[in-house]
Amino acid sequence: MKILEWIDRALARFEGWLIITLLWLMVTFTFVQVCLRGLYTHAHLQWANALMGYLDWSDPFVRLLLLWLAFLGASLITGENKHIKIDLFSTLLPPELERVRDLLLSVACMVISAFMVKACIDYIRMEMEFGGSMFLTLPDWAGQIILPAGFTLILFRFSIRAIDQGIKILREVTK
Repeated sequence: MKILEWIDRALARFEGWLIITLLWLMVTFTFVQVCLRGLYTHAHLQWANALMGYLDWSDPFVRLLLLWLAFLGASLITGENKHIKIDLFSTLLPPELERVRDLLLSVACMVISAFMVKACIDYIRMEMEFGGSMFLTLPDWAGQIILPAGFTLILFRFSIRAIDQGIKILREVTK
């Protein structure tokens, strides 16, 4: 269990730094694009328009970064147990069964995440088969690889939670 916790902490640190980097890139590319557009529109500088032509890939790139940012953030929040929770069990079950509820919810989320990983892998396979490119001749599937990867990260986080809750329940039962 210690190794899973260590991996989780290392993954969280990496995700945090990656989120900061992606957000920085998004802001930078968007800021440059807005400045160039303003220089061309209001100051009528042709070089700004020409430079925007070279950066026409930055708009789809920023949208792709947003997708990556969303999945990495979802994984990080799931790891901290601060994700949105909608469950009926918390109102129906008594407080002493809270660990059982958390285990059931973690297992249910694991199953859902596993189905999503499978669906995303199938989607990526179709994208690879039928092709298409996003920008800079980058294939569509290369940018969308975050879909199965993101759900795999979330699945990992729910798996750690389920294992942790299962161990706690077993310790309480064996006391």
